[in-house]
Amino acid sequence: QALLVESGGGLVPPGGSLRLSCAASGFAISRYTMSWVRQAPGKGLERVAEINSGGDPTYYADSVKGRFTISRNNALNMLYLQMNNLKPEDTGVYRCGTESDRGQGTQVTVSS
Repeated sequence: QALLVESGGGLVPPGGSLRLSCAASGFAISRYTMSWVRQAPGKGLERVAEINSGGDPTYYADSVKGRFTISRNNALNMLYLQMNNLKPEDTGVYRCGTESDRGQGTQVTVSS
């Protein structure tokens, strides 16, 4: 059974940074394209970033380009999202996963 657990969220001021981690178990992420999605309060799900099985980022939302970096460590079965220069509009629950499985998410709040 696939299990994904996100961590690293928190409260940061505008301009701050966070690094989200996603620990996967029950399957090998090396076989899958992985992604981060987020949901802001009162809004729908938004795909933030995607990375292929070989470790090449294949998608960033326009709103995060140049600020966020997705990466993975297949040996550790881990996915990451480095978020710099955070803005209030980045606030939301961030979830990692594949097309079919996602974790419960970690809360990111950007506020002064």
